[in-house]
Amino acid sequence: MVELQINTTQNVNINFTAASVGERILAYAIDWIIKIAYGIVVYQLLFNLFEIDDMIRDMDTWSQIAIILMFYLPVILYSLIFETLLDGQTPGKRILKIKVVKIDGYQASLADFLIRWFFRIVDINMMTGVVALIAIITSNKNQRLGDMTAGTSVIALKNKVNISHTILENLKQDYKPTYPNVIKLSDNDARIIKDTFTTARASKDYQTLIKLRKKLIEVVEIKEMKQKTDIEFIDVILKDYNYYTQNM
Repeated sequence: MVELQINTTQNVNINFTAASVGERILAYAIDWIIKIAYGIVVYQLLFNLFEIDDMIRDMDTWSQIAIILMFYLPVILYSLIFETLLDGQTPGKRILKIKVVKIDGYQASLADFLIRWFFRIVDINMMTGVVALIAIITSNKNQRLGDMTAGTSVIALKNKVNISHTILENLKQDYKPTYPNVIKLSDNDARIIKDTFTTARASKDYQTLIKLRKKLIEVVEIKEMKQKTDIEFIDVILKDYNYYTQNM
C-alpha cells in the first residue's frame, strides 16, 4: 500500500492511498470489456443489420478507413471522454472506486486528461502495457508515464476515515443554506477547502484563511459575504456544500 501525500498550493499536506497495480489492471480490464461490447454491437448493427459493407466495398481505401474510424472513435477516445465527464474516472475506475487527481491538490483538468490519454500510446498500447506496469511499480507514487507528465496520480477512494477527515459536516435538521452557488465546487475542492480550513484555524494562520476566503468568493461567485469573519464564512460554505450535495 503506497501512501500518497498531496501538497496543496496552501502548503497543506493531504494523505491519500494510491491505487494498487491490481486495482488499476482490473479497472483497465473492465473498461476493455466495455469497449469490446461496444465494438460487437456496432459491428452487428452496421454490417449485419444495415449491411453497410456493401456500400463500403465500392469506396476507396481512405474512405473506408474514415468510416470505420468514425464508428470506433468512442473506443479510441474512451478514457479521455469518461475521465473528463466522470471527474477523473472511467466506468472501470468507478467500479473499483479509484480516481485520477492532481498531485498539487487541484482537480485534474481536460488538459491533464488529454496528456494522460496521449501517453497511453507509450504506456499501454506499446508492448501490451509493460511500460506502464514497470513505471507504476518503480514510481514512488504509483504513476505511469502519462501521470508523471500530467502531474497526476490515481488514488483509492475506499479509505476508512471518520467524519473529521471527510467533506461531511454535521448539519441540524432545520439548517438553511446561504450560498446556492457552492454547487460549483467538486468533492475534491470541498475536501481541500476543509483540510486547509481545519489546519489554518487550528494554527491561527490568518493569512491562509484570508486567501481561502478570497478564492472562494471568486470561484463561488459570491457578491456579498454575509458573515463577519473568515472562519464563519468558510464554515458556512462547507455546510452549504454538504446541504446541497446531500439533498441532490
